[in-house]
Amino acid sequence: MMTSFALFFLSIAIIESMAGLLGTGIILAASLLSCIRGKTRSPYDLIMISMSSSRITLQCWIILDLFLTIFYEPYYYEENIFVVIRTVYMFLNYSSLWFGAWLSVFYCIKVATFTQSFFIWLKQRIARLMPWMLLTSWFCSFTAAIPFIWDDYSVQRNFTTPQPVTNSSAVRTTWKDSLGLVILLCNVGIGMPFLLSVVSSVLLIRSLWIHRRRMQKNASGFRDPSSEAHISAIKSVCSLLILYVAYFIGFTFLLYNIFLRFSIPKSICIAVLAACPTGHSIVLIWSNPKFQELPARIWHHTNCPVKTRCM
Repeated sequence: MMTSFALFFLSIAIIESMAGLLGTGIILAASLLSCIRGKTRSPYDLIMISMSSSRITLQCWIILDLFLTIFYEPYYYEENIFVVIRTVYMFLNYSSLWFGAWLSVFYCIKVATFTQSFFIWLKQRIARLMPWMLLTSWFCSFTAAIPFIWDDYSVQRNFTTPQPVTNSSAVRTTWKDSLGLVILLCNVGIGMPFLLSVVSSVLLIRSLWIHRRRMQKNASGFRDPSSEAHISAIKSVCSLLILYVAYFIGFTFLLYNIFLRFSIPKSICIAVLAACPTGHSIVLIWSNPKFQELPARIWHHTNCPVKTRCM
């Protein structure tokens, strides 16, 4: 039975997902316009288009999932609807983790000032490698999500359908093999992007901090705009890293079913998972003037007819 506190956090998650749709939609629209206007497709725009499109779908899926959970709970667990929702939800979460990791890697490669030969090689070839990296992410996410269908069907078949006594050991072996495959793929699916994101973010923060200290030694007593820009960049990267880690922890808790269904801790995890993509979009819009131009233009065009009528 769902408690009032659990219902409260689930309602918060719905509101957060709806708010996230606006910010993610702005990023997607600005990135698409940049690709259409530009002669070449930049790797940054490709990452943003992939990440924002997957997150828009994820946020819509979260809203659908929570509405079914709150208002249509009996229907939610009938006719394998839960299997479909869970599998698609896992695929979209894996995709979001991968694209967030590639964004951190891209920032590190383009902004950091390391002189290692491998780092310079990546900096020169990141534009050609990025489309293949994104396609690989889609494939890895799809591969890691597929076993959830088979595992749910096997669990449902093994525990709800009467089986002969002689087949009990074979049924348990099949279920254990299925569960082991799911756990293995899930660990690979969420571990790799997490490590990529954390390592690249830490390297970028270290590079920005070292560069800022060098600039402070050579600067005069006046305020240096470049130093302030570095501080702003460090704050943005730290914010993105904190949101990514929080998202990863919440997703891990839900992945392994640590909490009971409709419990308050699980509802809090769902609210955190809905809040992190929204906060991620806000940080990206705040730190990138290109994403701020589109809402400003829309606001300007919506206010112009009002001003003309008033005059």
